[in-house]
Amino acid sequence: MIGTGALASDGRSWPGLRGLFGRAYLDLSPYFDVSAFAELHEEICLGLGQLPLDYTGGSHRSMGIMPPSRRADALIDYGEIIRQMSDAEFAQLRLLADDPAAIDPARRTELEFGEERSVSLSRRQLHWLELRFGVYFPWKAYLELIPNRYWSDKASAEGKRFTRVAESFFPKTVAFVRSLPFEVVGRCNIMGLRANDHGTVHRDGDPDEQSAPDHFIAFAPGANKRLFLWDEVIKEELPVTAPIYWFNDFDYHGVQSMPWFRYSVRVDGVFCGDFLERVRRDAGFER
Repeated sequence: MIGTGALASDGRSWPGLRGLFGRAYLDLSPYFDVSAFAELHEEICLGLGQLPLDYTGGSHRSMGIMPPSRRADALIDYGEIIRQMSDAEFAQLRLLADDPAAIDPARRTELEFGEERSVSLSRRQLHWLELRFGVYFPWKAYLELIPNRYWSDKASAEGKRFTRVAESFFPKTVAFVRSLPFEVVGRCNIMGLRANDHGTVHRDGDPDEQSAPDHFIAFAPGANKRLFLWDEVIKEELPVTAPIYWFNDFDYHGVQSMPWFRYSVRVDGVFCGDFLERVRRDAGFER
């Protein structure tokens, strides 16, 4: 399942992608009925329009998960900004936290701030970082349907469930997610980009530390997201054109800037064994 170089649907080799079963990514639309995506799109857009939304993705450069050739895409990174803050600015950041007492100013150089880090940022802090320091947050319409505290826990369902907001505003989307071939679902979120924003190119882990790709399914009911995989060897983008897909998220990936709002739904967990075997076989992968 893990290798060096992967093939796109046109047979072209992409040497900088590890891919899945020898493929750059897998179009999963043959396995699911996507005829309901128009309905899901209406539901998701209406729901997002009525809810307070969070930001995510504003610290990819300081996290060290961007390719060298695309580091400038991050514009202003909040990890870098927080490290450079004066004591007065850090004190203001602390006051905007949901629990200021949990942040010890004497330990500020030891703390990691942000999503799925030891110190989460409140919505007030995210907006202040954007407005005061110009931090670039690619995903400004981020909503957790199944919350997950740490990235390493995304394949565990212990203590997790769909939120009341998810059940109330996105019942058809929740039903579709429940129909997917997972033994365990540990994380589900909606990730949207505002018009003209771009998703910074990054990867979600170090390929040298990967024994098998993480199990997840992403789908874009609006069919207009413009996700791509980035091959750092040949410095080219490979568009992901499928409406529902799986790719190796230890490969670099990003989202093109477009003059409209775009989003996808991502579901993480553990696949059912028969589904995993079927896609492996259909990809022509030999053990």
